Amino acid sequence: MILFIKLLLAHLLGDFIWQPNSWVADKEIKKHKSIYLYVHILLHGVLAAIVAGEVSFIPYAVLIAVTHGIIDLIKLNFQKAKTKRTWFVADQIAHIIILIAVVMLYENKGLIYFWQNNEFWILITGILLVTKPTSIFIKTIISIWSPESQNSHQDNSLANAGNYIGILERLFILCFILTAHFEAIGFLLAAKSIFRFGDLKEAKDRKLTEYVMIGTLLSFGIAIIAGLILQALLLQLP
Repeated sequence: MILFIKLLLAHLLGDFIWQPNSWVADKEIKKHKSIYLYVHILLHGVLAAIVAGEVSFIPYAVLIAVTHGIIDLIKLNFQKAKTKRTWFVADQIAHIIILIAVVMLYENKGLIYFWQNNEFWILITGILLVTKPTSIFIKTIISIWSPESQNSHQDNSLANAGNYIGILERLFILCFILTAHFEAIGFLLAAKSIFRFGDLKEAKDRKLTEYVMIGTLLSFGIAIIAGLILQALLLQLP
C-alpha cells in the first residue's frame, strides 16, 4: 500500500505540480512532436524511481514512464474541444490503473489478490450500490410526484447536478460510517438543507419542498443503511 501511495505522489507531482500550462498547450498543438511530452515522460520515470527508493524498481519506473507516454499520446490524438473533460478523466483513471498494476507486479501479487480479498468485494459492491443504482431507485420511487414548478426551475440548474450531488453525498455518508464519524452525517444534512433553503423559499412551492425532502431523506436513509450493513459485514471478516 505504501508503495502505491508513493507512486501516486510522484504522479501528482509530475502531472499537476511540475507540469506548467505551457507544456500542456505545446503538447496539445504539436502532439508527439512536442519536446515537452518526452520531458514529461522522463520526469514521471525519474519521480517513480526516486519515491520507490529501490534500485530494483528502476525497470518498473521505466515501465510507468513508457505507459504514461502511451496514454498521454492516445489522449492528445483523440481528444477534441468538446471531449477534453471526458479524456482527462479517462486519462487519469488509466494512469492510476497502471500504478496499481505495477505495484501488484512488483510485489508479486496478481489479480487473484483482489479476487480472493473479501473486503475488496464488499467495499466495491457497497460503493457501486450508492451511486447510479440508488439514483435510479430514488427517481423511480418519487416519480409518482411531479411538482409543476420543478420543470420551470430546471433551466436554472446545471445538467444532472442533482444526480451528481446525490451520489457524492451518499459516498460521503458511506465514508463517514466506515470511519466511525457519524456526527459528520448531521453536518452534511445541515449543509445541504441550508443551501437548498434559499431555492425552496424562492420557489414558494410546498409540493416542490416536499418532493426535495423526500428525495433527500431517501438518499440519506439508503446510504446510512448501506453503510451500516457494510460495516457489519466487514467486522465479521476474519
